[in-house]
Amino acid sequence: MATVSLTGASKEDAATVFGVLRTAFPTDRPFDDVPQEQPDDRNAVWTAEFEPTQEWIPTDPLPLEGSVSATIQGGYVAVDQLREALNVTFAVDERGTASGDQEQEVDLRLTSKR
Repeated sequence: MATVSLTGASKEDAATVFGVLRTAFPTDRPFDDVPQEQPDDRNAVWTAEFEPTQEWIPTDPLPLEGSVSATIQGGYVAVDQLREALNVTFAVDERGTASGDQEQEVDLRLTSKR
């Protein structure tokens, strides 16, 4: 299991990123659960858990309106599989990582592939 948190994105871009991951892997969120706007000017953070599997369905590149900051936290294999799935669909810029004995956290910036 790995947790994905998205920030700095429109609700549409967050929905696009979660849609890609939902297509590839099982998640804790129902299919009709989509990101919602926050009631005031607070920055939104959208989070979901995914269960990466060896067999996943890649998707074609999809456009984003802007950039999305994504943080993936979980076991090494799970984080690598989620990052690989995102890399197929979006341009991925790794911003930093933190590693522990059994878990890893990686910060990514996602943009549209050109």
